[in-house]
Parts: sequence; structure tokens; C-alpha cells
Amino acid sequence: MKFIFFNSLKKAKRIVVGVIGGTILLIGILMIILPGPAMIFIPIGLSILGTEYLWAKRLLRKIKKTIASENKDGNAAAKKIYSE
Repeated sequence: MKFIFFNSLKKAKRIVVGVIGGTILLIGILMIILPGPAMIFIPIGLSILGTEYLWAKRLLRKIKKTIASENKDGNAAAKKIYSE
């Protein structure tokens, strides 16, 4: 009996996380076109989804890596421009 309750509770949590995270992610994607802070909502939605879904965790990690490398390159380019 405990196993059935635990299994259904786990499924319910996964559904709730999927709905909330998916909604926030969708709002963030819509904010790319509409006015709003899309670059805040998209990572928050992926972080919520990443607690239950591996694909979201991988995508968030990839986005973080891309932003970090662009920021690193951007800082090097800015130093080069201002040092001249």
C-alpha cells in the first residue's frame, strides 16, 4: 500500500513541477517577442523543470556554459578595445 501511495505522490509531484516549470518557461519564451525579462524567466523555468527532467537540466547547463564563454570573450574584447 505504501508503494502505491509513494508512486502516485511521485507522479503528482512530477506533474506539478512540469506544469509550473513549463508555464514559466513558456512565459519566458513569449517574452522574447513581447516586452519583459525573458532572460530571467527562461532559466527559472528550466531550473524548476530540471528538478524532475534530465533534458531541462542538460539544456540549462548548456546555456550557462554558453553565457559564461560569451561573457569571457566579451570581457577580453572589451579590454582589447579600451586598452588601445
